[in-house]
Amino acid sequence: MAGLLDWAKRAAPRRRMVEVGWIIDIDSAGFIYDAPHPYQRQAPAQASNKAVGYCPAILDYEARLFEVLCPFDLHLRLGKNEQGAFKLNYPDQFNSASNPKFTSKLVEPTHPNEWRDPAIPVLQIRTPYRFVTDETVFINMMPAFHHFRQPPLPGLVIGGRFPLRDWPRALNWAFEWHDKTQDLVLKRGEPWFTLRFETEDPSRQVRLVEAEMTPELRRFARGMDGVTSFVDQTFSLFGVARSRRPKRLLVKAKR
Repeated sequence: MAGLLDWAKRAAPRRRMVEVGWIIDIDSAGFIYDAPHPYQRQAPAQASNKAVGYCPAILDYEARLFEVLCPFDLHLRLGKNEQGAFKLNYPDQFNSASNPKFTSKLVEPTHPNEWRDPAIPVLQIRTPYRFVTDETVFINMMPAFHHFRQPPLPGLVIGGRFPLRDWPRALNWAFEWHDKTQDLVLKRGEPWFTLRFETEDPSRQVRLVEAEMTPELRRFARGMDGVTSFVDQTFSLFGVARSRRPKRLLVKAKR
């Protein structure tokens, strides 16, 4: 009888959609952060059924993208201190809607030992976006490659990928500053980064839902937050996280 029940569980069809919860995990000014939303290309009506906009491969690809908008204006310029090390300056602070006194607390210049190239500085901007799911899902954080910026960024956005079920950490926006003669300018409301989720069954799509920061999720998240200050290779901690994970973490928000 037990064998029959096991077979029935394996044979039971899974839901077509995989639900991934999003949380804006911050104590103040959370209203400046928009909800992540499915990407929708703004394009005029297509002149022909053969047009790019009707290609099923493109439509399926873009249907799996999610967009996060920049929450504030930010204008940064690279300078050097008396020792010749790079430092960040705010050249337009009095004409910006965002106060550098507060945005600077989110911007983290990384130590040169952590750069991929000793001549190319890297900075990170902490975000409050945290994603949670109870299924096997990998998150891919990518540049907003579908957005034509003018002028372009003076460097490259660094992407990342990790498993969400056992590691619902808050995301960081990382930037590699290649052209040090150009300023880094971000504008509120512009596409900031793109997300794509991988599921065990590639045919299943993801639906984003707002999630609750439950006491269980908060305790679990505390175990992973800040670990990079103590150890390298945080992927080695996935086994520990998996063994201490509550059975259920995704609880939809009630509005």
